[in-house]
Amino acid sequence: MLKFIIYVSVIFFSYAIGRITHIYAGHWNTPHHWIYGIIALVVGIIFYKKNWGIYLILFGLGLIISDFKDMLSLKFFDPDNMRIKKFWTVD
Repeated sequence: MLKFIIYVSVIFFSYAIGRITHIYAGHWNTPHHWIYGIIALVVGIIFYKKNWGIYLILFGLGLIISDFKDMLSLKFFDPDNMRIKKFWTVD
């Protein structure tokens, strides 16, 4: 049960990091954070037998979830045009 709580906490923590960077740095012309989530996910899958590999998979999933709409639109370097900054959303 404790391991499950830690896993959910890692996903939430990375989701929060993704949302904060989306709100405060989304106007920059840098790669979207779903790309970093994919990279973390792939590296975590390669090293899944180690504990940090599992945490890297979960961290990557949180980043992907926080920027899921941009991933589906395949936005790579486009700045986000946000009028209303929302934390609890999937963008």
